[in-house]
Amino acid sequence: MKNRRAFLRTSAAFLALGTLPLDIRAAEAGKAKIGMIGSGRIGSTLGRLWAEGGHPVMFSSLDLEHDKKLATDVGHGARAGTSREAAAFGDVLLVAVPYSAMGAVGKDLGELLKGKIVIDASNPIESRDGEAAKRALEKGAGLASAELLPGAHIVRAFNAIGYARLPEMKKRDPKVAMPIAGDDKNAISVASGLIREIGLEPVLIGGLAMGKHLVPRLPLGGEHTPEEIRKIAATLN
Repeated sequence: MKNRRAFLRTSAAFLALGTLPLDIRAAEAGKAKIGMIGSGRIGSTLGRLWAEGGHPVMFSSLDLEHDKKLATDVGHGARAGTSREAAAFGDVLLVAVPYSAMGAVGKDLGELLKGKIVIDASNPIESRDGEAAKRALEKGAGLASAELLPGAHIVRAFNAIGYARLPEMKKRDPKVAMPIAGDDKNAISVASGLIREIGLEPVLIGGLAMGKHLVPRLPLGGEHTPEEIRKIAATLN
């Protein structure tokens, strides 16, 4: 109650000045803050789309200067920071890093991940990620990510549609489906909302154990309608 009163007092003060900071306006509009852990092709594309949709976004990677330039280019109040700053900033985190870096993400961010909704867009690719990918593929990418990012509420998504196609999804009719896997109901709900905002239709195929099917070059990869995804998923175990 105290926090709400303080929030309302702050909002009233800025309204008296005729303006509101982006974060307050976004909060009033129900827009989650999103921390991008990894700002490569998929991270930068999704961050741009969510920022354009009114979400406060912070980009992070191993190259802060790149992220500052990216944030300036994206506009809409986007900002840049370290991975720890992005993890602390975000109500939701998007992790899109080479799978060989997932262990380091878990160790570096540690307590900051606990209780956070994490959308896992990272794919284990043996030719790039070596033993880390091999172990993840043997265990299943969803369960492997949960082990590497302990305490996070993980939803596996954005693993099998090319990043370059994402900006055009709002124009597609019928809707293209985004298969997802997760165990936490609230995380699934929040991730599904973010997926719908960029024009895709989320289809839950099961818990994180089913995340093993959400990697490139498997039957669920590529662009499918929701009904096609459901039919394919029904044949998997």
